Amino acid sequence: MGKGRVEAFTDGVVAIIITIMVLELKVPHGEDVSALLPLWPVFFSYVLSFINVGIYWNNLHNMFHTVQRVDGRVLWANLNLLFWLSLMPVTTAFMGENHFAPVPVAVYGADLALCAIAYNILAAALHRLHGNDTAFAKALGNDRKGKLSLAVYIAAVLLTFVNQWIGVALYVLVAMIWLVPDTRFARVIEK
Repeated sequence: MGKGRVEAFTDGVVAIIITIMVLELKVPHGEDVSALLPLWPVFFSYVLSFINVGIYWNNLHNMFHTVQRVDGRVLWANLNLLFWLSLMPVTTAFMGENHFAPVPVAVYGADLALCAIAYNILAAALHRLHGNDTAFAKALGNDRKGKLSLAVYIAAVLLTFVNQWIGVALYVLVAMIWLVPDTRFARVIEK
């Protein structure tokens, strides 16, 4: 089957996720800068999650751009990823509202790790459907960045119980790694 519907559905779900996250931001009471200070944990959590959801949206866009079709496995794998992404507003609010307490930071990281696992499952389903000698397979390569990200997320969840700021720093580090444009798919598309 064609990929258009899955792309449109994914775009819609991602838009709703971001909308829900922004609706969790509360208007500060007061008219000076000091009114903003108590909101920094919630705002920082939102920014980090917005970036993470944006990274997934961007990567999904690139992945689906290099494939011609989807099947049932791909649809379910995509739904699996969207499920874990849809929890991002809850885990974001949990972390921000609780001022980066260890358990909420670990729960947030577990969601990030489950998103990464689901992304790998989706990539594997697309690879299986399209084969080794395709633009998709060539662009994906061995996906070192994806594997490294998952390893860092798992380490961050565990290290959060040593110090929650280590976990937060590692989540930011992974986001920064992915903010560097990933040209694997662009290079293959241009050929």
